[in-house]
Amino acid sequence: MSRIRILPETVANKIAAGEVVERPASVVKELLENSLDAGAKAIRVEVESGGKRLIRIIDDGCGMLHDDALLAFERHATSKLKSADDLLSISTLGFRGEALPSIAAVSRLTLETRAAEEAEGARIEFAGGKLVSVKPAGAPAGTSISVADLFYCVPARRKFLKSETTELGHIASLVTHYALAHPDKQFLLKTPTQEILNATPTETMAERVYQVFGRQAAMEMVEMTPQEAPIRAAITEAELEPGEESARIRVSGFVSRPEIQRLNRNGIYIFVNRRLIRDRLVLHAINEAYRNIMPPGVFPAVLLFLELPYEEVDVNVHPAKIEVRFRHSQVVHDFVRDSIRMALSHARPVPSFAPADARKSEAAFAAGAGANAGAAGAENLPQSFSMAAPAPARENGSAANFGVAEPAAVPPSAQFETQLDDAFALSGAPEQPIPQRLNFEIAETIALPRAVPESGDGCERASASADIESESAGALPGPHDIGNLKPLGQINASYIVAVNREGLWIIDQHVAHERVLFEKHLAARRAGALGGQRLLMPIVAELSPHQIAIFEQIAEELRANGFEAEMMGPRSVAIAAAPAGIASSNAEKLLAEILDGVARESQSISLESLQSRIAASTACQAAIKVNMPLDQTKMEWLLAELAKADYPMSCPHGRPVVLRYSVREIERAFKRI
Repeated sequence: MSRIRILPETVANKIAAGEVVERPASVVKELLENSLDAGAKAIRVEVESGGKRLIRIIDDGCGMLHDDALLAFERHATSKLKSADDLLSISTLGFRGEALPSIAAVSRLTLETRAAEEAEGARIEFAGGKLVSVKPAGAPAGTSISVADLFYCVPARRKFLKSETTELGHIASLVTHYALAHPDKQFLLKTPTQEILNATPTETMAERVYQVFGRQAAMEMVEMTPQEAPIRAAITEAELEPGEESARIRVSGFVSRPEIQRLNRNGIYIFVNRRLIRDRLVLHAINEAYRNIMPPGVFPAVLLFLELPYEEVDVNVHPAKIEVRFRHSQVVHDFVRDSIRMALSHARPVPSFAPADARKSEAAFAAGAGANAGAAGAENLPQSFSMAAPAPARENGSAANFGVAEPAAVPPSAQFETQLDDAFALSGAPEQPIPQRLNFEIAETIALPRAVPESGDGCERASASADIESESAGALPGPHDIGNLKPLGQINASYIVAVNREGLWIIDQHVAHERVLFEKHLAARRAGALGGQRLLMPIVAELSPHQIAIFEQIAEELRANGFEAEMMGPRSVAIAAAPAGIASSNAEKLLAEILDGVARESQSISLESLQSRIAASTACQAAIKVNMPLDQTKMEWLLAELAKADYPMSCPHGRPVVLRYSVREIERAFKRI
């Protein structure tokens, strides 16, 4: 008897469904993308029991003809591809023809649809992949799909679903993503008891960000000026056909200020041609853009939109279409990195002290406020720019709600390998509280904080206080304010105390000098090789086998940064010269620090990253130390040099350089306002 046999179609469909339908959020993703491809302007998503009992998606798209509606449930039936050549340039979100049959194979599915040119629509019912009925139906133009009892015929899969709260959170996250990607469309998400999201059409992306995340998050984000450039990698002018132009890439979006720090990547949204994706290449580019201005182990909030010709990106690499491959990946990586850096360089705020109420809120959240599942628990969560379901908008928040205090260092390579906990890689996701009802219809435009009256009765003072809270949250001083600081003295011979019209400032002298030296060293190195200072006597350093391997790989770059070091024996290195400003007693320590840092990151580190790491380590060793008294002239010089830095808000390792206590915060502390 033959051991090889053909699987029954019902079994094959259930296996295929396992690749496409992981959980209720996967169903919402596939159907939502079909609605967008159909040209819908308004999409309504209704969910019961976290999507386990019912998912209904209603749109006003083009709808389907009666015969097409039946054909859509055949395997690999699609209106979006005609030949294999079309796979080279896919312009739609869906194209595989797997979603509807896969979903129908593991649920009770009802489809109601009508094309605008037909007088009546069609109603089609499936149960466990089997056609139950086909009837004419009176329906508006568009499509309505109801998916009930998900995985009812595959009990083993149903057992792996999380709680209703968690599944609803992932659905809310997904709908939020696509609402951000399509600000010109309406998205409504509701359950039988609450309306979670009601995002009406907006004219600009900035309005949509404000609409979805609230005023506080909008103020803490920096809008990227759209950048566009040709894709030149592997393409020379001679290779272009006559009249053909080089493909171009465009990037836009929003990035968080460096002081907005999260403990995971859940605040990073990446869209390629309006398709929500996860891509390690782009994540690495974002990480590189924030290198030396954000400490390791924390992550920014980013909303990034990449647009490039469809033939330049392959979306046919994952059954759920959540991963892509770029034709010229290095060009994409460098362009994303440089565009984010440019946006950050134009917005260089200096962090202020966190208000007391914000610190209490953050402490409560860290102590476990997030464990309070359900609606009541969600009310206490701080507002955040997160891939989790959006929390209720709060006007009087603080950047401190995004902050972390001295996180444990995590090697970038380990960070890079971390799986995204988003709407697609969700099997081990933590429980999330059910999001509160959010009605995002904008009643006012984003406005600057109003002036605070100098005097008045109690009512006026209360109103002024609210305005101050808003101003404190969004208006941060810039580096131009550092240039007019007047130093008063030092605290513990380590921190410079200075004042100006903006308030009281405290500057960490070591990291301030470190930032200044870092930028000067890096600029000089990229302009050419740097000279070193010869040591009176060569220093012989013992290296570990792993350090020796790294040394052999980066020896040339070390020489270009002022080191003169040669191998002496199997495990010894003789250091004859060190970078300028490095004491001979610190030369061995600096070399070991550089080698260990490169080893932690990866052995395939790029030249630019290597130069930054060497510059950061050198600056740290050469900078003014703590517990070092400085006279008035030296303090003034340091503040003047810091004001010239591109990123004066943090040291090369991401620690804050300057803190400000504004005049209004001082007046509030003394109960004057």
